Amino acid sequence: MIQRIQTLYLLIATLLSSALVFVLNLWVDDAGVEFFAMDAFVTDNVLLKTMSVLFFVSAAWTLIAIFKYKNRKLQFVLGRLSVLINFILLGILVYFTQNLSGEINVSEKGIGLLIPVFTIVLVVLANKAIKKDEELVKSVDRLR
Repeated sequence: MIQRIQTLYLLIATLLSSALVFVLNLWVDDAGVEFFAMDAFVTDNVLLKTMSVLFFVSAAWTLIAIFKYKNRKLQFVLGRLSVLINFILLGILVYFTQNLSGEINVSEKGIGLLIPVFTIVLVVLANKAIKKDEELVKSVDRLR
């Protein structure tokens, strides 16, 4: 399981989505207060709460995909779902980093905004490796 490169990609994506949201801030507002993904649970905004939940759903999908190494098709589908979740998450983050009147005034963007981008890249690389393994197994089956 761990010797496959897609497992390493998925593990790094899981760590990015689950652990780094506590360490890296998403943005700094006008008052100089850093905003982390966990701070969204305290707010009244439902979209911000959804954003925080999506970080953990993305981490859960990639973690589940790691342990489905015997079923490569399901692992590939879980990877695609994780990419879709991260695109939705990226859209929410872009929405909130814009200066909207009456909404969050973001004065400085944090490095945490790139977490979904890195997760998407890692999961796509993992899916590419999963597809390569599936094709290798199919070619060996043809030789039998």
